[in-house]
Amino acid sequence: MKLYIGNKNYSTWSLRAWLLIEKYKLNFEEVALKLETPAFYQALSELSPTQKVPLLVDGDLVVWESLAICEYINEAYLCGQAWPCCPKLRARARALSAQMHSGFLALRAEMPMNIRAQRRVELSPAAQKDIARIAQIWRQQLTEFGAQEGWLFGNWSIVDAMFAPVVMRFISYGIELGPLEKAYMKKVLACPAIQKWRADALLEQDIVESDEAGVPYP
Repeated sequence: MKLYIGNKNYSTWSLRAWLLIEKYKLNFEEVALKLETPAFYQALSELSPTQKVPLLVDGDLVVWESLAICEYINEAYLCGQAWPCCPKLRARARALSAQMHSGFLALRAEMPMNIRAQRRVELSPAAQKDIARIAQIWRQQLTEFGAQEGWLFGNWSIVDAMFAPVVMRFISYGIELGPLEKAYMKKVLACPAIQKWRADALLEQDIVESDEAGVPYP
């Protein structure tokens, strides 16, 4: 398999797909592209109808959407273990993943992932509402499953991959949360795959101006 990704400092969707593959130690080739450069679009022009990352190439199969990549990896390589085994819990996990995938637009616009940064932003009411909803999701899930492995459904799953970039955002912008949410963030940061991604992100020097939101902390 080849997984095309963008800058690790900025690319939230790349992180989600990469994290699933890395977490389960699958064999793949990582192809890193610099966002918003001619080389980025040239590399993807003959592979992807969207010219976006992540992009998975597995033999003659090309998958150009992050959640679809996660679904494919789960079915083709993981025997379904990256979703909860209970049908009802699996339905909830998919609903939460879909909400993260298509929702929280204000948060995503006002708080772009920027792992290297410590910045301050003035958040709109819509972004604050998004943060409150995410905190609510984490509290509800951890209240129910946190006594197991500490992930949102007990065992690590695609849902945790979907929310991992939010953890990075909350750190960068100093978002205050409750004890359960902080415990979950600590759990995410302790994940070896996340530590590997963050270490690589901190070594990058490229600047994507559109993702440099807010102002540095004094």
